Order: sequence, then C-alpha cells, then structure tokens
Amino acid sequence: MAWTLRTALRLALGLLLSFAARAAEPPTFVLVMFDGRLQPEVIEVPAKTKFRLEIRNQGKSAAEFESLELRKESVLAPGVTRTLVFAPLQPGSYNFFDEFHPATAQGRIVAK
Repeated sequence: MAWTLRTALRLALGLLLSFAARAAEPPTFVLVMFDGRLQPEVIEVPAKTKFRLEIRNQGKSAAEFESLELRKESVLAPGVTRTLVFAPLQPGSYNFFDEFHPATAQGRIVAK
C-alpha cells in the first residue's frame, strides 16, 4: 500500500508541475503574412507581459517581419511559420511592417 500511495503522490506532483509550467507560458498571438498583406494589422497584447508572436507566411513570396522600434526581424519563406518572443512592453503602440512589401503591409502592436 505504501508503494501505491508513493506512486500516486509522484503522479499528482508531476501533474501539478506540468500545469504550473503551462500556466507560466507567455500568451501567443498570431500574425498571418500573405503577399504584401497582414492579418490582423493591429495586434493587441497585454502591457508589461512577456508574449510570443507566431508569424505565418501563407503567401507565395517571401516575407520579412520588421520592427525598428522593437528591434525584431525575421525572414520567412513561403509556407514557413516562426515564433518571436517579446519582452514585456510598456503601454503604447509599436509599428511593424513586411520589409519586402512596405507599401501595403504595415501593422501595429498595441500594448494595453
């Protein structure tokens, strides 16, 4: 019986640690880039909170996420998905664009 109780406690502890690790993961927001277009153009994120931005290039040409203010950039071939991790932002608006399509692909991250 002691072995069964010990095993059950280990399993319970493992589950608790798993839930705690998942709860500590930063929120993820998705940006889709496709041939000079962005969806969405405005991404609202919680201020003062670390977050991830999953960028998907669903277009037929290469795309480049670029934010001079946030000092982030990433080139994506067609069909590629990348994730960028952002440090907590102060409340405000931060511009980004697709450097390969700057005339049509302009967006903002708004930290509230």
